[in-house]
Amino acid sequence: MRIRPAAPAELPVLQDIERAAGAPFREFGMPEIADDEPPGLDVLERYREAGRCWVAVDGRDDPVAYLIGEPVDGALHVEQVSVHPRAARRGVGRALLSYAAERAREEGLAALTLTTFADVPWNAPYYARLGFRVLPEPDLTPGLRAVRATEAAHGLDRWPRVCMRAPL
Repeated sequence: MRIRPAAPAELPVLQDIERAAGAPFREFGMPEIADDEPPGLDVLERYREAGRCWVAVDGRDDPVAYLIGEPVDGALHVEQVSVHPRAARRGVGRALLSYAAERAREEGLAALTLTTFADVPWNAPYYARLGFRVLPEPDLTPGLRAVRATEAAHGLDRWPRVCMRAPL
């Protein structure tokens, strides 16, 4: 699995990956999540320009997964990691997170953080297997509190969510 920075022309493909990766939420009783629009091209471009939009590519160099992140309170906050279902269960998400962790170390950041659904098997339980731990509410940094407030404003708190952290 090769991981590299996303190219500008690939950003619409990332949106397609996001839509495909969201489909299983429908079967899990979360159709609103399945139908949620992916980040806009302008948002993806902002991450790409900042050097924090990475893709995992197949043998033809076509993206099959992506990760976007940004520094939040001394950690690289994983804003989104999505794997196309046809590439799922092959360690692609793990490889992207490992790549992001290496980039974060290079920047002198101390951890990876993310927010996710607590009860979705391919969310919090998956990240726990990769070494992420749930942060208790009192331990949230100001930046993570802001992330959670934005998520709540978008209605994501209809389902239990957690902040998680993996030290580097």
